[in-house]
Amino acid sequence: MKIVAGLGNPGAAYAGTRHNMGFEVIDILSEKSGISVDARKHKALIGKGVIGGEKVILAKPQTYMNLSGESLREIMDYYKSGPEDLIVIYDDISLEPGQLRIRTKGSAGGHNGIKSILQHLGTDVFLRIKVGVGEKPPRMDLADYVLGRMDGEDRTLAREAQETAAEAVSVLLEDGADAAMNRFNAKKKA
Repeated sequence: MKIVAGLGNPGAAYAGTRHNMGFEVIDILSEKSGISVDARKHKALIGKGVIGGEKVILAKPQTYMNLSGESLREIMDYYKSGPEDLIVIYDDISLEPGQLRIRTKGSAGGHNGIKSILQHLGTDVFLRIKVGVGEKPPRMDLADYVLGRMDGEDRTLAREAQETAAEAVSVLLEDGADAAMNRFNAKKKA
């Protein structure tokens, strides 16, 4: 069983924020695949279905970003899935809005949701899809930035990247990490 988790914070106050990029990609996947993500289990909203010929769990951890690993560990234990079965989708401030980056391993890079997952899994080897939200302005608090909302062209670019991230999930599931990285890690032309 593959687990596709989008990171974010629950509640209307956080809807549409930069930190909720992962939740929004799960919403797109839910709509495209017909998988309802509305069952409350394992400290998450989850839905079961098939994408790219693979049985999947779509998950939106409800633990708040900094404790995302708690929920994912529970889901993985329940479904007897290993880190090789996990795809995590989240926001990344080191990528410009509209850019994606797929990785098979790595550090948390300052992202507290990923830091929590690394602690609970005990490994840095799991698939990630990073969705660019752009660098924070100088002298702005990082928390205020990632909990803020995008507008204008940045929002349009982010929405396109979310659609592309949903497509990347299908490619990861059907063709594997190398094919997905070759296809989606190319820099966007300005």
